[in-house]
Amino acid sequence: MFKLYAFWSAPANPDDADEFDRQYRETHAVLAAKVPGMRKLITSRTDVGLEGTEPAYFRVAEMIFDSREDLERAEHSEEWQTLRQDAGQMIERFGVTMTVAMGEETDQPLAA
Repeated sequence: MFKLYAFWSAPANPDDADEFDRQYRETHAVLAAKVPGMRKLITSRTDVGLEGTEPAYFRVAEMIFDSREDLERAEHSEEWQTLRQDAGQMIERFGVTMTVAMGEETDQPLAA
């Protein structure tokens, strides 16, 4: 599996957090779910960082594809372009940042 992770910062104005989250869930995630070729979409709002610290990110999305090629095909779709435009509008409106990382999933054996 090939995954794209989108890490969203908290809004610049803390008073906008609920509205950003609403916009993310009701519009942005709905648009992301329409991207063709995606196997699974997981979104998380992070409330707590490690050992009770502040979380490094406000929202995290995992877009899971069968292969890098499937993601690359999706990037050329109309749905992808619409998603990118919406991300740009959210960045501008809420003063958030989005960082992206991608890579192959690797299963690691668990300790007994």
